[in-house]
Amino acid sequence: MIFNLIATWIPALGIAFLGVLKLTGNPRVVEEISKLGVGRYFRLLGVMEIAFGALFVVPDTMKLGLILASCYFAGAIRDRAVARRFEGQSFCPDRTALDRRFHSGSLDFFLIRN
Repeated sequence: MIFNLIATWIPALGIAFLGVLKLTGNPRVVEEISKLGVGRYFRLLGVMEIAFGALFVVPDTMKLGLILASCYFAGAIRDRAVARRFEGQSFCPDRTALDRRFHSGSLDFFLIRN
């Protein structure tokens, strides 16, 4: 029982805290979000984070809150990776030939060749 409460409330409070930082206009948060190119939406993003945290603590909507928060943060990680790539830093090690071929946008990857 206590473990379930801790496992639910700590992530929810963390997500909600990030939302509050965005809503209050914390300068460091605004600067980082502006670097990603979504600076004008930082208040909307804060409201979304608070909503996801609230959905996560209500037992009937916990699964929805988890899915929405997971998708939201996966997108944030992706945006950060793309931003780092434009800054000249590599988020991932060099791509292998197979990886380059898969991400080239060509459907030839799905053709089996000998």
